[in-house]
Amino acid sequence: MTISVYEGQPAGRHAAIPQGSLLRRVYAPRAFDALAFSMCTYAMPLLVLATTKSASLTGLAFALEWLPRVAAFGLAGDLVDRRGAAIVFFLASLARAVLVAAGGVALFILPSGTAETVTVMALAAGTGALTQFSFIANEAVGAIVSRRTAGQAHKVQAVLIGIDQTATLTGPALGGVLLLGGPSHMLAVLGVLSVLAACLALQTPPTPLRGSAKNGARRQAGLKTGWNTLSSLPVLSWLVAGLVVSNLALGLLQAASPIIVIERFGLTSAAVGTLWSAAAASTLLAIAACRFALNRLGLWGVGVVCSTVASAACLALAQAPTYISYVLVMALFMAADGGLTVVLRTLRSLLIPPAAFGSTLSLTILLLLLPFPVAGIVVALTPLSALQHAILVCGILQALALGLAFMRLRGDPVLRGSGNMTRATA
Repeated sequence: MTISVYEGQPAGRHAAIPQGSLLRRVYAPRAFDALAFSMCTYAMPLLVLATTKSASLTGLAFALEWLPRVAAFGLAGDLVDRRGAAIVFFLASLARAVLVAAGGVALFILPSGTAETVTVMALAAGTGALTQFSFIANEAVGAIVSRRTAGQAHKVQAVLIGIDQTATLTGPALGGVLLLGGPSHMLAVLGVLSVLAACLALQTPPTPLRGSAKNGARRQAGLKTGWNTLSSLPVLSWLVAGLVVSNLALGLLQAASPIIVIERFGLTSAAVGTLWSAAAASTLLAIAACRFALNRLGLWGVGVVCSTVASAACLALAQAPTYISYVLVMALFMAADGGLTVVLRTLRSLLIPPAAFGSTLSLTILLLLLPFPVAGIVVALTPLSALQHAILVCGILQALALGLAFMRLRGDPVLRGSGNMTRATA
């Protein structure tokens, strides 16, 4: 998602991108941070499971990883506005490197037991919060650079999206393989990625700064503006509401899949990494296919197809008998979820007024993140034998929510039309 933190015109030293290639100043820092982000999201629950051998603690760790991310969202955006993205990115990446290094040393020294469990849980929470800060800073840089590249914004965004998807493809597999050699291997690589991102962060283009005196009032006004704008756009409101419920199913699958693959199918962390890499590859293909499908079916048609496939896949995952079938159906689910993301991003670009785009986008992202910690808590409280039933319930809720949303949106001219699809940046 692209987060716009500044809607005015750049001034002074922020009027243009400083000299230097986009590869070195934008794409390389983004690549290292995106890979670290992917490993934190998918491999950290694996680390908890490998260390504690507890399905409940794995679900709780997933919740602890996402709760700070949600809580840090407003603070991260405010700091980027006040201090600039480069310094926030540098400090967040450096702090993450220090944290994982300290965690690796602690896990090496501490005996198995309560202290070890507390350490990995703290690592999950800390890396989740710091990753959110670096993510917001990176998105701010991408948004600023896109607006200053004279008609090449879509090319910049295409590269950034490709970097993110590639990291999602490789991060889980890398984390799973490294964990086969022990937690220290995975944490060492995560620390190196964070250090490299921090070093390159000092070269990133500056972002426009806001004065600090009225930041509190501006943040409150921004949230109010975002809510008022979203409320005035019923088409977008219904779609966001449906996707909030859909993200509960997605979060539950992300939190429960390591437990299912290792405990139910009796496989290793590498198999979990393979699962998410296959899912990322299918998502990448689905996003590419949606660019063409939008011209033929329109937003509503693509949305209905993707929501139907996602709901059916979630219901099927609850009954998947083997690891191979689980991987195939998960890939189908993630591909459909990727298509729904294309619909959301296109609809946002078509409907949200430019003057309120940043605040409304921030609010929609916040709403879409809220189900993830809830999903972690559900997994923590659900016995392994009942996880299938929890997935089934979420699949039913997802089908009802998305079905209701697209029924209410049926006939809307924006969703029915196939024009202006070139504005989509999946």
